[in-house]
Amino acid sequence: MSLPRPRENRLGPAIAIALVVYLIFTAMDATAKWLVGAGYPPIQVVFLRYAFHFLAVLVFFLPSEGRDILRARHRGLQAARSLALFTGTLLNFIAVKYLPLPVTISIFFATPMVVALLSVPMLGERIGPRRLAAIAAGFLGVLVITQPWGAGFHPAMILSVISMVSSSVYLVLTRMVAGADTNATSQFYGAGLATVVLIPPALVAWVPPETAAHFLLLAGLGVAGFASHALLTHAYRLAEASMLAPVLYSQIFYATAISFVIFGNVPTAATLLGAAIIIGAGLYIWRRERRLSPRR
Repeated sequence: MSLPRPRENRLGPAIAIALVVYLIFTAMDATAKWLVGAGYPPIQVVFLRYAFHFLAVLVFFLPSEGRDILRARHRGLQAARSLALFTGTLLNFIAVKYLPLPVTISIFFATPMVVALLSVPMLGERIGPRRLAAIAAGFLGVLVITQPWGAGFHPAMILSVISMVSSSVYLVLTRMVAGADTNATSQFYGAGLATVVLIPPALVAWVPPETAAHFLLLAGLGVAGFASHALLTHAYRLAEASMLAPVLYSQIFYATAISFVIFGNVPTAATLLGAAIIIGAGLYIWRRERRLSPRR
């Protein structure tokens, strides 16, 4: 069993790695959007994303971890964590078929706010009135983007919002198992349980890849998922998570560029305004948490 490497204080390299990670995340969404648009069922795309992720976990972690990779202190939480993760992924992959990437990415910017809310009942944390006001502002930004009252509203926006909430639940559950189970164990259960659960529906909906390039794109989602999570874990070892939180918002630039180049989408004024509101609220919460957190 490998020993964990000590934490370091190298903010520059950590930010550089995080920027690459969020570029990979955005590229994965774009790839999923293209594959689903090409006729592959979302359930099949999600299954292969986790199947190849699970295969990468076995290849990279099993030789060093051995049977220790199975030792989870909180198997129930790991199962719930996996369910929340692949549910969020599935709903997101469905949503991106119908929505421009800047819309889905901007909705996901509300994740830190939902995590803060969920931390109250799930982690016993407290939220003051200022952060509650920032959270309310963030949700206002989501309403500006989705505009459920307007003609531009698409039902897929509901799926994107539910996907964001599922991902937030996943992050809170990840906090709950952190320190109890290793990263290798968490990745093993996260990708492994998703793979097993998704086998039956994926086989029913299966569409054989038309070309080798399509197969490589489907497999690449899983490898990219594994690599991005491993890189993000490394970035968190180099710098505090709270310091890296604002890097999340770099995705709006990636999503806008990729969406325009590949799909010809231009973000609407409502999307940009809503994203600005959410980012502002998120940065306020980040600044507030930094001020309230105990200094080392």
